[in-house]
Amino acid sequence: MCAAALEEYCGSTFWNASYLNREDPDLPVCVEQTVLVWIPLGFLWLCAPWHLVSLCRRTQVNTKHLSKLYICKQLVVSLLLLTAIAALAVTLGEDYGPNKDTSTTMKHPGVYYANPVLYAVTWIVLLLCQEGVRRRETAVDSATLFVFWLLLVLCDIFPFQTHLREALRLGEISDVPRFCLFYISFGLELIALILSAVADIPPEAKELVKKNPEAGAAFLSRITFNWFNSMVVKGYKQPLVQEDMWELNEADSTAYINERFQHFMQSELGTARVRFQAKLKKKRDKNRDKAQEVAYQNGLSNGLGKGISQDVLMMEEKGKKADEKKEKKDKKKEEENYPNSWLITTIYKTFKGILIESAAFKLLQDLLAFVSPQLLKLMVSFTQDKSRYIWEGYVYAVLLLAVALLQSLFLQQYFQRCFVLGMKVRTAIMAAVYKKALVVSNDTRKESTVGETVNLMSADAQRFNDVTNFIHLLWSCPLQIILAIFFLWLELGPSVLAGLAVMVLMVPINGLLASKARNFQIENMKFKDKRLKIMNEILNGMKILKLYAWEPSFQAQVESIRGQELNVMRKFAYLTSVSTFIFSCAPALVSLATFAVFVGVSTENVLTAEKAFTSISLFNILRFPLAMLPMLIAAMVQTTVSRRRLEKFLGGEDLECDIVQHDPSFNSAVSVCDASFAWEREAEPLLKDVSLDIRPGRLVAVVGAVGSGKSSLMSALLGEMHSSKGFINIQGSLAFVPQQAWIQNATLRDNILFGSPHEERRYQEVIQACALAPDLELLAGGDLTEIGEKGINLSGGQKQRVSLARAAYSQADIYLLDDPLSAVDSHVGKHLFDEVIGPNGLLKDKTRILVTHGVSFLPYVDEIVVLLDGVVSEVGSYNSLRASRGAFSEFLNTYASEQSNQTYSESDRCQDTADFELIPEREDTQPDSPLEDTVSVTLKRENSIRRSQRNGSVRLRKNGSVRKTEDVAESKKGQRLIEKEAMETGQVKFSVYLQYLRAMGWGYTVMVFLVYFIQNIAFIGQNLWLSEWTNDAVEYQNMTYPAWQRDTRVGVFGALGVAQGVFVFLGTLLLANASVSASRILHSKLLHNVLRVPMVFFDTTPIGRVVNRFAKDIFTVDEAIPQSFRSWLLCLLGVLGTLFVICLATPFFTIIIIPLALVYFFVQRFYVASSRQLRRLESVSRSPIYSHFGETVSGLSVIRAYGHQERFLQHNEKTIDENLKSVYPWIVSNRWLAIRLEFLGNLVVFFAALFAVISRNSLDSGLVGLSISYALNVTQTLNWLVRMTSELETNIVAVERVNEYAEIENEAKWVTDSRPPKNWPEDGRLQFENYKVRYRPELALVLHGITCDVASSEKIGIVGRTGAGKSSLTNCLFRIIEAAEGRILIDDIDISTIGLHDLRNSLTIIPQDPVLFSGTLRMNLDPFDKFSDEDIWRVLELSHLKDYVSGLQEGLQHEVAEGGENLSVGQRQLLCLARALLRKSRILILDEATAAVDLETDNLIQNTIRKEFSHCTVLTIAHRLHSIMDSSRVMVLDAGKIVEFDSPSNLLQKQGHFYAMAKDAGITQEDNTAL
Repeated sequence: MCAAALEEYCGSTFWNASYLNREDPDLPVCVEQTVLVWIPLGFLWLCAPWHLVSLCRRTQVNTKHLSKLYICKQLVVSLLLLTAIAALAVTLGEDYGPNKDTSTTMKHPGVYYANPVLYAVTWIVLLLCQEGVRRRETAVDSATLFVFWLLLVLCDIFPFQTHLREALRLGEISDVPRFCLFYISFGLELIALILSAVADIPPEAKELVKKNPEAGAAFLSRITFNWFNSMVVKGYKQPLVQEDMWELNEADSTAYINERFQHFMQSELGTARVRFQAKLKKKRDKNRDKAQEVAYQNGLSNGLGKGISQDVLMMEEKGKKADEKKEKKDKKKEEENYPNSWLITTIYKTFKGILIESAAFKLLQDLLAFVSPQLLKLMVSFTQDKSRYIWEGYVYAVLLLAVALLQSLFLQQYFQRCFVLGMKVRTAIMAAVYKKALVVSNDTRKESTVGETVNLMSADAQRFNDVTNFIHLLWSCPLQIILAIFFLWLELGPSVLAGLAVMVLMVPINGLLASKARNFQIENMKFKDKRLKIMNEILNGMKILKLYAWEPSFQAQVESIRGQELNVMRKFAYLTSVSTFIFSCAPALVSLATFAVFVGVSTENVLTAEKAFTSISLFNILRFPLAMLPMLIAAMVQTTVSRRRLEKFLGGEDLECDIVQHDPSFNSAVSVCDASFAWEREAEPLLKDVSLDIRPGRLVAVVGAVGSGKSSLMSALLGEMHSSKGFINIQGSLAFVPQQAWIQNATLRDNILFGSPHEERRYQEVIQACALAPDLELLAGGDLTEIGEKGINLSGGQKQRVSLARAAYSQADIYLLDDPLSAVDSHVGKHLFDEVIGPNGLLKDKTRILVTHGVSFLPYVDEIVVLLDGVVSEVGSYNSLRASRGAFSEFLNTYASEQSNQTYSESDRCQDTADFELIPEREDTQPDSPLEDTVSVTLKRENSIRRSQRNGSVRLRKNGSVRKTEDVAESKKGQRLIEKEAMETGQVKFSVYLQYLRAMGWGYTVMVFLVYFIQNIAFIGQNLWLSEWTNDAVEYQNMTYPAWQRDTRVGVFGALGVAQGVFVFLGTLLLANASVSASRILHSKLLHNVLRVPMVFFDTTPIGRVVNRFAKDIFTVDEAIPQSFRSWLLCLLGVLGTLFVICLATPFFTIIIIPLALVYFFVQRFYVASSRQLRRLESVSRSPIYSHFGETVSGLSVIRAYGHQERFLQHNEKTIDENLKSVYPWIVSNRWLAIRLEFLGNLVVFFAALFAVISRNSLDSGLVGLSISYALNVTQTLNWLVRMTSELETNIVAVERVNEYAEIENEAKWVTDSRPPKNWPEDGRLQFENYKVRYRPELALVLHGITCDVASSEKIGIVGRTGAGKSSLTNCLFRIIEAAEGRILIDDIDISTIGLHDLRNSLTIIPQDPVLFSGTLRMNLDPFDKFSDEDIWRVLELSHLKDYVSGLQEGLQHEVAEGGENLSVGQRQLLCLARALLRKSRILILDEATAAVDLETDNLIQNTIRKEFSHCTVLTIAHRLHSIMDSSRVMVLDAGKIVEFDSPSNLLQKQGHFYAMAKDAGITQEDNTAL
């Protein structure tokens, strides 16, 4: 019926099978005129409304500039409109024209009128559509229009060839005007297609496109990710840096995502809170009823007290516990004490758009995946039936290509959307957590530590990211499984169930192995932590290990832990190899089970090529969802934990913002009316009934004993505490200086400005007042010096002064100063009070509330508030309070007496140490250690100069201090101690791979390759056998299939399958052993070498960097490299095998391999270069997010006090954006690569099919099936191969880094051939002969030619200013640094000729700071177990530790904590003394402890040394002159030379350097004689 109507419309046949049933098929003209016209036009009409809407929407016409491209497009369409009109005119002319042929009354059929009209209308619509696109904001082209042109051209190809063939057949053109019009319009359509593929970028968007090419990418470029090319090329030419990253799209930026997420979160959280409240109410009602019942039963009155109902609740809980399992109850409880289950819906609502889009792509891709096997089936049946026309084959080949291409495009769009979604979810969660942290109340804050909150941001957000990447698999996996089973059932009937059963059985086995593997992992982590702890200690105490020559003992310790760790690793590797064996056997077993059952069920069933290979490709599709589902479910379970934690945190209480009122009608600056405050809702109030009234511009001191609530009062005024009654009113803005200064990781200037604009004059005033000027001179970059995290490179006093400067600069109205003067020295404190806080300071007109312990400042304040146990006990001026004899005068008495003692002892100490200790010795300082507080230095030095002026030796002093500053400048030059860590860039050298293979052992390596190779051969063999088997179907076509033949086929097929598994198993085992041995070798090389590196290396390398080599890099070598190496090898062999099979089937294919390989190689090289660098940038830009967050959380009260939450939110958004700028390109780079590789893979499929068609006469159908089903699989394998190559490259860098540290130059040998005599040194004589030394070749000399003799058992004191070279002297004796010239003789043996350990074992040192290692006490004294227990107890007695140690439960086996934390400093010092006593060598070096050793311990040590070491040579490096007044001689060093060397009494008479020092220390001649 329909066909007849169409035939009338066209005036020709609509359809006839004979058209196709011939060598050169064609479509009937009627189909070309109707269906092929309607398809593209229909598409356009459907999409047009969307374009036309933008025409109607705007009233004012966007006078967007008309680009040449736009004009061309409109011109082409106008020309097409003309051709349509012309076609209509031709028809009309022919039908009704004056010169029409009267003989034919036949008019043209309807189609000749309808089509031109249709076209004309369409072109007019199109003109409007293109204008609509031009008016749309940010649109550079239109996808729908491009698709329309493409469809149009494709559909016009059929009439194109019909017309041509017609003309060629007839030898003339029958209908010239229409023929010409058709070809003209075809040409125009082609031009239009090309034009529509070009982006039309408006001039105002040009800038944006430069910064973000994606904004200007046309449709074609968007779907193939071509816009990313420039980044890849740049990354290939030179390593990418953060500056090369493009701007983010508006929709991907943190601010935008956060705004949307917050919008939905507010409403969702609101409803959740309502639900939660209702639930609580219900629970309360229920409990009340129950409580009443119980009360009646107990015969209690109904007026139940609150306490009892509480007990009842407790009872009820107990009952519950008995009923339910504990675990369940915990879960329940956790769910119920906060609003829950709102996060997922919020995420869904925020990102609905992307989710739906990606789901659509995924669905299309899943459906297309099942088209390929059907096409393969058709293709195989085509090659079997030689009578079919060859064009069919070509159609199938093209269809295979088209389906594969579409599948690739859809899949990549889906992945792109999903990964971007993952990224956005992570961003949203991070931003939400940050925002919440700024307003979170103290109750919620107490529940989680800073670390846990940072974890919410890093780990939990990342989990959500990972799950959302694959969220669609939840419905896609089951869908794929159902479809696959359905198609398999069609092929093989119920036998499918056998194969399926095998697959399902694999799942629990894998699960079991996985849980076992997890246990091994946990065990492994334990050993790893233990090993790293020891490594950390070793590196921190390296100097001690070298001085005591203890390295071998510690090396053995680490090696033994490493041994255990490797054992676990080996077990783990064996386990993996079992699971690999199962996984690799699976496909073979599945197909074996299915085919065997299929053939065995009945003799009718014959395995044909189409059946076999279609089933195999379907089984390949099935493998993925079956493997993914369990993983996905596991990930979902982990995410629910994260969801709970996030909901708990984000749903927690906010800080109440109405505690502090700002009512301008009050006339006082701060007034507190009868208020009580507590830290938590339910807690007892800490501050009770506080009433305060502070007038503007007053300075009020708050005093009280420790714990009386002074800091809490500050917090209350800031609104950080819960007020249970009363109110606070504050007029004006606040500035706050907390007790512990909070310093940001920014420049010093930024820390002071704190977001305010920079005004030079005010800034300088503040810096002068806060005594920061001298510090700025010392810091390398002045006020632009970068301050490390937590203010690591500032001393405590400097931090406090920066914090005060920040407040002073902020120009607030009210200043809350929480004891800012306690962290600074007393004279600096006085300076700060005078210049900043006090009645004449910078802030004299502001309201200041000062918490202080310093009694000396109290007379100068306007008012004093005295707190006693949280209650205001007195308020008044200094004098009135003293007179009243209340709590204040008591406070004064206690503090004044303490302070006078303190000041006395302090000034005493200051004086002797003034010029020794103030700037720490340059040689020893770790470069990261805080610079000494210079203000205190200068002020102290002024004191000492003043004092020495009285005695007239001023010249020398001044000279000294001038030189000191020169030194500092000098040292700055050589002090770029820390080299920047080399970040690997560029390609990894081949030698690195060889190093790794060498560590694995060549034998192993060759074996592994061989075994894997044989496995691959077995795989190919199995499939070839299958194709032979399927050819039986052709041979025995009409005969019964012999049983023996069937059994052989099944048997061999199975055997080859199992052989594969066995070889994979073997290969994996060998590889496991090889990689474990590689790990062992690389680690022990690294360890061996790091322990033998000279001390200078540890001074110039941050410890973290070395630890990183032992942690991260060794971890990579242990776990990541073997894994990626194995995968890479399997992928490589897989690809080679596939190509081999295709070439075997169609030898033509070899021609194509070379160009394909070249393209592949280039794509891969480009990708790897960029991707690797993007990964590095991503991880580098990620850490600032977390550190900024940690910083914010620790400085919350300050940020809130200044009201800077907004600024910090924005900064956080910026930081996350910086990270996204490298995450996004990385995601795109993967898509860029995947789409290119998939195109390559699709070409492989296409050519395999094409050549199969071309040479179909020489092929059997089995081989065709084989080569195409292989080719269909190659796409994935290629993708994996590149992934694995790049992963292997990224990971192998670890080997490079480990080797870098394994090849650093060592110090001298530990033991050499020339060994000293057994009891050397017997006398203990020391001779220095013109001894010169420098720390590193490029630095200046530290000791300039020292010459001196020390006789046997002399006691020598060594003194000198800081940096004079005292410590260098000991370093030289132990050869920590080697001589530049000259030599040292001990008992006439030159120490540079013997081994280091021989030398270091014969000297004893008691070092400056006592370093202990974690382990037993005994190990700390005698790590080599050389001495008996009696010896050890004897030295403990001598060092006054015997009582302490025998009082311990484990005695000598007592565990010492890391760094000796569980012993006091004094005990640690005594232990070092015990070490020295145990050694008992003839030379003792005593580097005097500047550490806080109390005088008692000090005396004990001195006495023991005098008694026990009376017969030894003792060198004492003194910081306190008292201790060396009884030496036989004193050596005074200055700038690396000996200036005086004589007995103390002679030196004092000489009145030289030593005299001046003694003077300062308050030691006079009389004292000396007394000593």
